[in-house]
Amino acid sequence: MATMASTILLLIVLHLLSVATAQRQPSVALPGCPDRCGNITVPYPFGIGPDCYRYDGLESQGFQLECDDTGPSPPRLTFFGHSDYSLAKLSLATSEVTVYVKATPTCFNFTSGLDGGDTEAYTSVDKNVYRLSNNGDIDVPLVLDWAVRDLDNCSAARNTEDFACRSTHSNCFDVTKDAAGSGYGCNCSTGYDGNPYLKGGCTGVSVGVILLGSMCCCLCLARQKSKLIRTKQKFFEHNGGVILQQQMQSYGGTTGGPTGGFKIFSTEELKKATNNFAADQILGRGGHGIVYRGVLADDSVVAIKKSKMMEETETKEFTREMLILSQINHRNVVKLLGCCLEVEVPMLVYEYVSNGTLYQYIHGGKGLDANTALDTRLRIAAESAEALAYMHTSASPPILHGDVKTANILLNSSLTAKVTDFGASKLAPNDEAEIATLVQGTCGYLDPEYLMTCKLTDKSDVYSFGVVLLELLTRKKVLCFDGPEENMSLVSRFVIAVKAGRHGELMDDGVRKGMGREALEEVSHLLTRCVSMNGEERPGMKEIAERLEALRRYQQHPWGQSDGADSEEEKSLLGRKQQRDADYKFRPHDVLDLEGGSTHYFSV
Repeated sequence: MATMASTILLLIVLHLLSVATAQRQPSVALPGCPDRCGNITVPYPFGIGPDCYRYDGLESQGFQLECDDTGPSPPRLTFFGHSDYSLAKLSLATSEVTVYVKATPTCFNFTSGLDGGDTEAYTSVDKNVYRLSNNGDIDVPLVLDWAVRDLDNCSAARNTEDFACRSTHSNCFDVTKDAAGSGYGCNCSTGYDGNPYLKGGCTGVSVGVILLGSMCCCLCLARQKSKLIRTKQKFFEHNGGVILQQQMQSYGGTTGGPTGGFKIFSTEELKKATNNFAADQILGRGGHGIVYRGVLADDSVVAIKKSKMMEETETKEFTREMLILSQINHRNVVKLLGCCLEVEVPMLVYEYVSNGTLYQYIHGGKGLDANTALDTRLRIAAESAEALAYMHTSASPPILHGDVKTANILLNSSLTAKVTDFGASKLAPNDEAEIATLVQGTCGYLDPEYLMTCKLTDKSDVYSFGVVLLELLTRKKVLCFDGPEENMSLVSRFVIAVKAGRHGELMDDGVRKGMGREALEEVSHLLTRCVSMNGEERPGMKEIAERLEALRRYQQHPWGQSDGADSEEEKSLLGRKQQRDADYKFRPHDVLDLEGGSTHYFSV
């Protein structure tokens, strides 16, 4: 189909080119005069009929021609009054005429002269000698020179009213004296072509070249555009665009309804929004791709993520996951606004969150320091936990994030937490035996049980969130390569500190000063459960969110600032209905050091 379209387009271009060429080509004869006799072109100064040829005032009337097209035989062009000369070609460029004359073969003796017969005229063609005669039986071609002969040369003719070189872009050249006398001829200037004997007869050759080049460029551009459209359509279909459109229609269209205004964007829309994905529009880079700031046609600001790769299995589930994610509407989850499917790896469009990431807030000097209110840290942690709890328990089907880390928690202008980047997210598997072929995540945050079993569960997100909470309370990076090996992982340092009863020393100064002994023990116990090697021993995200919110309430109470007794009222404020196991200890295999950089993929 595409080949047929290209062929049709080529034929159209060639037709337009031929039409344009015909339009720019001036007539070779005077207006109203025939310019052909059969298949022979008759250019002025030659002409057929009265007032169609140049008259030099000579009796020969050499430019007047006759065309005999009355008989059944092909039309025959002759000089006026000389029917024995049949014209085959008239050339303006060489000032020559090719004619056929009747002739009879004869034998020529160089010593005794011609062997009998008429000796008035002889000619030699192809090393044979012919005698010209009216009753000859052979047509012999002759090439004759012609010129304008009313004046002897260009100098004499140039300033006369009847100067033959009429075109603006023409030159005159002298014809040396021959049997017919002296004269001059005309040709077009360099770079021009046509009939110099007519006004406006010489036209620029470059016009045709430019026209042809322009047509070829248009054809190439059209073919490239057609190929680009086919490529986009191929990606769109491969990425499930047709299915997604059908599903969106069944949910009530692209605006309003359960899809919440989810939109399928074109590549051009996103290029325009990001100034063709300019470097100065980059908000951040991660293991899954690059995030750009963009401004859509309606002036709304968005974040556009260009992903690096996608597994074939992910591609098959992509449309279903996008539709489900588009329906997530939680104040602590970055809203997915749409996607672009016309590229090899789909691009995602999110709501724009203005204040950067929690990682930047903790480590980038964007606001968090030892004096930052403890309540702010606990609120950010609680809001992040609530978002993950919502995804785990309220979404249908449940959604697992798969790459929880401080770089994937954004903060708005009021420091409200918003969990983002579901590039590694998965719908909770229906089959208990379903395992991943490619383990994805970020070193330092990666659940060791997931790393060993290749089974992503909600408890994998719990482990990663435990690392986030630890990072938030200690203001230390999750991986450090400067110290001894046992201190490389923040989780390992925490485990060792808990075993030694010195975990309080690992906390940031602001946490130690603002958090009482009971609250510190409570949060340490929560962290201990979150980063357990055994996923079954980890709490659910809903419980974590509730405990963090209870801890916030406790900290806001006057008792939360003191080291008072462990009263029943304090336990109630902390949300504990039963005495926790204060003697919870890590087992030896719970200490795990993870090495590596940012995001890694482990092939299984």
